[in-house]
Order: sequence, then structure tokens, then C-alpha cells
Amino acid sequence: MNLKEIKQNAKTKLGKCFSCDICDGRACKNTIPGPGSKGSGNGATKNYEAWKEIELEMDTIVDKGQIDTSFDFFGKKFELPVFAGPIANVRDHYSDAYSEQEYYEILVRGCKDAGICAWTGDGVNDGYMQMALDIIKSCDGIGIPTIKPWAHYKMMEKIKMVESSGAFAIASDIDSIGLPFLQSEDGMVNSLSSNEIADIIKSVKLPFIIKGVMTIKGAKKAIDADAKAIVVSNHGGRVLDETPSTASVLKEIVDYAKEKCLILVDGGIRTGRDIFKALALGADAVLIARPFLQVVYGNEKDGILTYVNELKNELRDAMLMCGARKLSDISFDMIRLKK
Repeated sequence: MNLKEIKQNAKTKLGKCFSCDICDGRACKNTIPGPGSKGSGNGATKNYEAWKEIELEMDTIVDKGQIDTSFDFFGKKFELPVFAGPIANVRDHYSDAYSEQEYYEILVRGCKDAGICAWTGDGVNDGYMQMALDIIKSCDGIGIPTIKPWAHYKMMEKIKMVESSGAFAIASDIDSIGLPFLQSEDGMVNSLSSNEIADIIKSVKLPFIIKGVMTIKGAKKAIDADAKAIVVSNHGGRVLDETPSTASVLKEIVDYAKEKCLILVDGGIRTGRDIFKALALGADAVLIARPFLQVVYGNEKDGILTYVNELKNELRDAMLMCGARKLSDISFDMIRLKK
């Protein structure tokens, strides 16, 4: 099956996600818990549209050379600077076609086989995280577990779980405090101060990634706490209405944080061209969440491979036509911001 057929097939299995041809958040807005956004529900749409406001600068008068899309991240080498983003509670929020364990089995193994890496999510049910960690362990640690900002004791419990899995890095999506269904639970998620984050990071043996940075001051706090990487993210535009898109704030955060830590970005990234634009703005890599969920439901591991190959071909094409031969060649002068 091609990607369009895979997404059509996913429609027969998914609930609140409609596996739209254009995954821009319009059809699913205001469907939390699930894929939508709070408030007006336009956050995901703003993320998507912001990447389309960036154009590619074509330049083919360059030296010959092979196109290399490979990416090194904390000692691991991947085929693309792309991660499958963390989504948890799929049975409750998306569809009962797969159990949580079945979903992660397909996602984590499928991404590893395709030459990239999946991030796994977290939720109130600790069993879901343990299922994901068991799968990561069986995949030689190729996976990045993401922990909610729980109370300190609960975070430490989950960090110990992660460390025993052999995962090569760990993340915390600090912006998840805006998810309504988590705010109402016992041991609810809460904001963390720089000192609290620093104390947590000091106790962790793995590279620690802070996901949910949207300002220079946020980046500074994460770096001061010794985060090894940050993710410029507004949680898919889902947790606070009327926030900027991730594309619109990425460059200013990069200008401050480059060389201080690795910088990733998510939100509305759908194609290899979008990946190129993110790297041209200074990101080291990107996360893509919803489309990976769709291809899992559409054709399982083969769906993941089809999507990864499409991303790779699109990124290679953009690099070829804009004069980049390796990822480090991609630069700000290869894109144009619409006025």
C-alpha cells in the first residue's frame, strides 16, 4: 500500500483521529482527551500552517556528492533526524483496535527496523509505561521514554523504571500539565522549578531531555538545569490556546541555545520538506507524532516503513535541490520566510 491507501485504511480503525489526507488539526479540534486542542482548537492548525509559510531556496549549482541523511544522537546513529513522537493511552483516546502493548510493540519495533527511534508516552496507569519499557529493552534500548512532571517521588520511581530498561535517553514533557484529564488525577502533574529539574537531572544516569520549551527564558532554565536537549514544543498546540506556533519561535530559541544543548522541534511537521525547514532554522532533529499513529493503524510496521521512506525521499530531494549534501550543510539561507 502507498501512504494514501495506508491512511485510508487507518480510518476504519481510528476513532477521534480521522486520519485526514491533510493532517492539520481542523477536523479533530476540541476533542480532548484525544488528538484535539483546548480553547478554540486551532493550536494544531497554527503549527501546521506555519511550516507552509516557509519556502525553499532552490540552488543546484553545487559540487557533486552523495546525499547523506544520517543522524547521530547521544551515541546512536539513525537514518533520519526524525523521531516518532510520544502518544500514550491510545486505547482510551484513539481506538480500541490495539491494546497499549500491541501499539508500542508495532511502533517501537517498526521504527527501529526502519532506522529511526520512537519516543514512548506516560500516563496515570504505570503499567502502560512498563509495557513500553519492556519493549524498548527487547529492542536493545532503542527508544526514548517520556515521563510526565509528576510529584518528585513518582518521577523518581519512573526514572528508575526507565534506567532498568536500557533506554539510551530519557525525556519529560513538562508542558503536559495543561492536559485537563491529567489535572484531575491523583498524583497529578505539576510545574517544576529549575532547581527541581536540576535535582532530578543530577540523579539520572541518562541524557535528560526537556520537552515543552517555547521561549528563550524557558530554554535558559532547562539548560541551567543541565538538560542535554530541549524540544521546542507546545504539545501539538493542544494545551494552551493562542500560543505561537513552534516554527515561529524556533529560530530565536536556536540563536540562544545553539552549542549549549541539542535542539529538537515538533508540531505540525508532516513531510521531508518540513524536516528540511526545521533544520534550516537550526533544529538538530524533529518529532512527528500523529502521522506515525495513523500509519500504525493503517498498516502496522509496513506502514511505518512506508512513511519513513517517504520522509527520507522528500528530505533527500530538498537537500539535492537546495545544495545540501549532508545535514550539517543545511542552513538558514536555504529557506525564505514569507512576508
